[in-house]
Amino acid sequence: MGSPEMRKGGVDDLPAILGMLDGAVAWLVSQGRTGQWGSRPWSTHPEAVEQVRRILAEGTPWIAEIDGEPAGTMTLTGRPGPEIAPAGEPELYVHSLVTDRRFAGRGVGGALLAHAVDEARRRGVSLLRLDCYAGGDGRLVAYYEGHGFAPTETFTVGAWPGQVLARRV
Repeated sequence: MGSPEMRKGGVDDLPAILGMLDGAVAWLVSQGRTGQWGSRPWSTHPEAVEQVRRILAEGTPWIAEIDGEPAGTMTLTGRPGPEIAPAGEPELYVHSLVTDRRFAGRGVGGALLAHAVDEARRRGVSLLRLDCYAGGDGRLVAYYEGHGFAPTETFTVGAWPGQVLARRV
C-alpha cells in the first residue's frame, strides 16, 4: 500500500466524509469512549450533517487517499467555528480532521497536518489553529502536541470540553 496523497475535495465528498466520521464514532464506542462524539453515527444527526456540509462549502476540503481510497480528511478555513474567538490575525483553521480506521497507523492524520502546514505557508499565513475534544484521557490533545501544536485556550460547548491548539509556521 502507498503513502497518503492529497487531493482537493468538495461537497461531493460529503458521503465519504460522513462514512469516516461514522467509522470513528463506531471505533470510539468500541473503546468505551463516547464522550467525544456520542454513540450515534454522524450521518443520523441532521444538524451534524448540515454542519459538515457548511464547513465543506465555506472552506477548502482535503482528502488523503491511499491507493485511490479516501483514508482521511480535513477542511481548512480562514476562521474557527462560532464557539471559538478569531485569533485577531490571519490564520488557517483545521476543521473536522478524521481518518478512516481501515488506514489506522499509516500516518494519515500526520500527513493531513503536514499538508495544513504547507497550505498555511503557501498562503502566507503564519498561524495554524485547530480545536479538539479535551476530555477523557487527553490522548487527542497529546496527539496534536506531538505534531507541533501547543494548547492555547479551553472552551466548553454544553458539557463538551474543548481545547484550542496553535502552531506557528
